[in-house]
Parts: sequence; C-alpha cells; structure tokens
Amino acid sequence: MTEPVHVRVADSSQVGEARRLAVRMAQAAGFNEQRAGEVAIIASELANNLHRYGGGGEIMLQQLQTRHGPAIEVLAIDSGPGMNNVQQCLADGYSTGGTPGNGLGAVRRLSSEFDIFSRPDNGSIVLSRVQASSNGSTGSKGMSWGVVSRNARGETVCGDTWRLAERDSGVALLIADGLGHGPDACEAAQAVAKAFSEDPFGGPSRILSEAHKRTGGTRGAAAAAVEIDLNGKTVRFCGVGNISASLLSGGGEGRGLVSHNGIVGHQATRFQEFEYSWPANGVLIMHSDGLQSRWDMQKYPGLISRHPSVISALLERDFTRGRDDVTVLAMRL
Repeated sequence: MTEPVHVRVADSSQVGEARRLAVRMAQAAGFNEQRAGEVAIIASELANNLHRYGGGGEIMLQQLQTRHGPAIEVLAIDSGPGMNNVQQCLADGYSTGGTPGNGLGAVRRLSSEFDIFSRPDNGSIVLSRVQASSNGSTGSKGMSWGVVSRNARGETVCGDTWRLAERDSGVALLIADGLGHGPDACEAAQAVAKAFSEDPFGGPSRILSEAHKRTGGTRGAAAAAVEIDLNGKTVRFCGVGNISASLLSGGGEGRGLVSHNGIVGHQATRFQEFEYSWPANGVLIMHSDGLQSRWDMQKYPGLISRHPSVISALLERDFTRGRDDVTVLAMRL
C-alpha cells in the first residue's frame, strides 16, 4: 500500500497528467512495459470519460499489495449525469459523444478486476484493478476489499492510515485516525500501524494494547482492529475512539460493531474484543470520522452487491465531511 494520488479532471489537459502518473506508479511497482502501458490506457480512457461525459470528476490511483503481487487501482469518480444503461455503455462501438466507443469495453478487457456503479443524474464510479502479473483476479478465496483514503484539505500527509494482512485462514484489518490532521496526526496513526504490521494476527485487543504503549509520545489516535476467520465466517473486533464499523447483510441492513471511548496512547483503559458472525452475502464497512455517520446503503439500490472499492468510493464521494482526513474500507466474503 502506498499513498493514493488524486487527479482532478476538468479539461483535456488533465487526461495526460492522469496517464503519466499512472505509468509512473506502475513502473515503481515493478510492472513490465506492456502492463504499465495497459495501466496507461485505462487511466486515459477513464479520465477522457470524466471530461467528455461525467462533467468532470476525479481519478484516484493507488498501488496495492495483494496475495498475487502488486496491483494498480484506478478509480474514476464523478457526480455527473450517470449512465442509463451500463451494459450498453460497455459494448464496443457504443458512444454518445461521437468517439469510436471502445473505451469502457477496452478498460474491462485490460483489467484484472472491473466494476461500475452508475445511476441517472447521480454520477458514476468505475473501478479498474490491474496486477503486475496476468494470472487472474487480485482477490483471494472469494474475498474482495477496497479502500479510499484522502488527506484533509490543505494537508500534504494523511492523519489516517489503514492496513490489511491476509493468510489462508483469515484476514486482519486496521484503521487508525490520528487526532486532528497534518504531520502530528500522521505520526500517531503510523505508530498504531507499526504495532499492527509487526503481528497482524496477534489478536485485535493485543494489537491496540501494544499500539497504546507505542503512541504515548504522540497526540494519540482512534483505532479499530479486526480479525476475520474465513473458514468460520466470524469477526473479532476491538475499537477505541470514533472509528465506525458495521456489518451489513445482503439487503443493506446493518449492525454496528462496539467500540469503547478513549484515545489510543492517552486515555484508553479497556481493550475489549467482541465477536460477530458474518451475515449471508455480507459486507463489512469501516471508516474514520472524516465520513458522516448518516449514510444508508439502502438508498443506493444495487450498491451492496458492487465491488468494495466502488462502495468505498461512493460513500466517500457523497458523505465526506470535507474538513478532515477520511478513510473508508469495505470488505466482502
């Protein structure tokens, strides 16, 4: 995982910027010339679509480490007119703008993972993930995940951070939100993340207890750690402070996971784990308090079945507070 890059696309000049940044990120991740070129095509096509059809929007680029090696994720996010018929827009030769109409179809063919969510008059989210090797999906064992993270306005570093670790029998997750924003918040969040990275499957309560010791010299953080048993479909959760977490059923109904009040590194006296059963066709959503808490998945018919990266991007688009760092993580089993 590296820091994401956000490119605003309002005119054609920014299409080239998105392409150049995508190539640079792919090369840094070890992609060969052909695969880096495919990432460039994807970034160009999606940025062009934002400019031509989406009324402008944003390309988000990030490097991810998956069980199959490094991957580049490209998200195209807009609040424009949306698509009346997504399948028609994916068909080669279909265009509403006088172009050859091969854009989205080409993006889908070049992607290791691809998804779209679009509604008329409410914009579109398009996901493309490309892994460095061409041996299939970036996911594993029926599990998929996605994260969107953004700095507070005017800041050059993010006071939030996240981590994800996988093994055959399970997945471990962390979100940490340093108090405030800027470099001091980033320092606190990174101290929590270091405790996670050294032993991600050591248990959520132990991880936060260890993080509490390590962040005493910082301004402190809110944090939540999760360990998921993929075989038993159970979730162990420990949270301190205002990291929100919900387990949603396939219909979008959810239950919140219990966190305790406090600040990791300062005023945390209790690190208690709670265990939950994973619901059928369920999705876990976690986010920092840079996202408003009033989102409701049921107001977006069909969204619950989309790729977790698409879910994360839409929630961040529509419910970010705008004045703080924000991180949204979604996972489906």
